[in-house]
Amino acid sequence: MVLPIYTLGQPVLRKVAEDIDPSAPEVQQFVTDMWDTLARSGGIGLAAPQVGQAIRIVVIDLDPIKDDYPQYAGYHHTFYNPYIEEYDKSNQESMDEGCLSLPGMSEKVKRPTRIRVTYQDENLVEHDEWVDGYLARVMQHEFDHLDGKVYTDHIVGLRKQMIKGKLNDIMRGRFSCDYKVKVKK
Repeated sequence: MVLPIYTLGQPVLRKVAEDIDPSAPEVQQFVTDMWDTLARSGGIGLAAPQVGQAIRIVVIDLDPIKDDYPQYAGYHHTFYNPYIEEYDKSNQESMDEGCLSLPGMSEKVKRPTRIRVTYQDENLVEHDEWVDGYLARVMQHEFDHLDGKVYTDHIVGLRKQMIKGKLNDIMRGRFSCDYKVKVKK
């Protein structure tokens, strides 16, 4: 089932998500719904708070960008209880980021190119690993949602002031997109 994507202004996007038991039957159906929602929206990543649940689940599908990043062909993973344990700040890069919860916007965000993450995968196997490149950026973006953050929180100074009107428009529901959303009432 395709779920509505919660847009900026929804309180769930500012909550710190809680760990879950990934073996619970209702969790499996919810993850299936998250995958359906991600496919319908045309995004490459989706965190549970973006569909109204403050729990630590993220789905990432990098196959749609395989022409630009061939190393991610077939990359389609679910992350349970993910955390960023460490940032390697020795190399950082600025890139444009967009977000399904902030329709019609994109901004340059500077992030470390390498991070250490812990999580359980779709087979409930625990991982503690270093991740780099574009996947590290996507993980940081999606895992931020689990900590009550959105990518615009990383924008500072004059640029932050310049996008304030766009952010206010999103919070008021003044945007268009081709997927189902739930705006703040």
